[in-house]
Amino acid sequence: MNRDEHLTVYVLRLGDNALVLGQRMLELVAADPELEEELANANFALDYIGQARLFYTYACELEGNGRSEDDIAFLRPEHEFRNLLLVEQPNGHFGDTIVRQVLFDIYYLALLEALTCCGDLRLAEIAARAEKEVRYHLRHAAQWLVRLGDGTDESHDKVQAALDGLWRYTGEMFAVDEIDEFVHASFEGPDLAAIEKKWREDVTAIVAKATLTLPEGRSMASGGKQGRHTEAFGYLVAEMQYLPRTYPGVTW
Repeated sequence: MNRDEHLTVYVLRLGDNALVLGQRMLELVAADPELEEELANANFALDYIGQARLFYTYACELEGNGRSEDDIAFLRPEHEFRNLLLVEQPNGHFGDTIVRQVLFDIYYLALLEALTCCGDLRLAEIAARAEKEVRYHLRHAAQWLVRLGDGTDESHDKVQAALDGLWRYTGEMFAVDEIDEFVHASFEGPDLAAIEKKWREDVTAIVAKATLTLPEGRSMASGGKQGRHTEAFGYLVAEMQYLPRTYPGVTW
């Protein structure tokens, strides 16, 4: 792959993470435990989808083949998505959703902070905009994790089980491949080793505050960044793409 192709894949990964997490959160509309949380979740979902649109628009410009952001979101088969496995995991109960959010957003925020200083101006601008949103998302989710972990015996046990179950999907965030190496070397992009160190420090601190226990010694799942996804992802893509695939070219 040439320079633009490497960068395009990297940008698509960022967009896919945001779109898939936004789609998962949209599934929770009308299912949150209280009205305030319902409104917050819907707004967060729209933030992620807005970020996906920015990344996809940039990817389309890099490709230069006439594809649109809608084409990328709604007309690709599931094996062409390059999102992390963590963000595609089913919502489960409220504790599952909060744990997934905390684990991903701590990583995502550190990644965006690094990208604001990268050598690609357009990517840095998108990251700077997204960073402000994700910082608030993380603060909100972290407060809920402490509230649930340090709450009743039942809420504690449920979020601990969620942490144990989702932990195996965290290693992929820091698995460096040629695309990550290219962005780091060519654009002074994120150093995933440094981000992993900060992520572990931040996760350890919030987990301790929530009176939870970090899982250790578990095998890690991977493949999402290369287009190999879990079974649940196929159902997500099918639902998300139903309308444009059933009615090609539909407009509102």
